Amino acid sequence: MMSLIKRSVSLEGHATSVALEAEFWAALDGHARQRRLSLAGLIGEIDSERGDRPLASALRVWALLHQGLPEG
Repeated sequence: MMSLIKRSVSLEGHATSVALEAEFWAALDGHARQRRLSLAGLIGEIDSERGDRPLASALRVWALLHQGLPEG
């Protein structure tokens, strides 16, 4: 069983915490670095586009959809 890692981020001035597996955090961190964004900045972009989907789910889906794709 994979354990979840909880991180706190500020989205639009509101503190929230998100629990994801280490592999998803690594993927998101890597994409943020490639795009020269902070992790909170990348999460903020994903958050603004997620609709009704829970944030943790939106982050996982985003990471999977962008897996192995060059950012640009």
